[in-house]
Amino acid sequence: MTDLDPQERKILRELQRDSSLTTAELAERIGLSPSPCWRRVDRLEREGVIRKRVALVDRRKVGLNAHIFAQVKLNAHGRANLDEFSVAIQGFPEVLDAYVLMGTVDFMLRIVAEDIDAYERFFFEKLSKLPGIQEINSVVALSEIKSTTELPI
Repeated sequence: MTDLDPQERKILRELQRDSSLTTAELAERIGLSPSPCWRRVDRLEREGVIRKRVALVDRRKVGLNAHIFAQVKLNAHGRANLDEFSVAIQGFPEVLDAYVLMGTVDFMLRIVAEDIDAYERFFFEKLSKLPGIQEINSVVALSEIKSTTELPI
């Protein structure tokens, strides 16, 4: 669904900023009455435009101070089994995001850990033990300049 009308775009912008808004609050912000607003939100959810509503947690305030990006290159056998690697990393709660890439590496992973020692344990005990891995290059993020979940709708 890419044909969003202006009201639907307003709904999505507001919910991306604060998904805890009540239907009445949302309706007021976008200039609709509550019933039509609720029907639009319901339709956006049913059609998968709104995948889910969540609370965004500050990783540092829950003790996850290390933020790492890992580039993973698979060997020829591993590339033949991309699904196997994909399923395995989905089981690691430390991996927040995983992308299949075109180019010199096969995957980019965004990983969090308590600290570098915890990442080292994750690296040696879990990530590097996955079959088909040829190389892993880890880059530690020093500071966060921008972080958002808000899409430019």
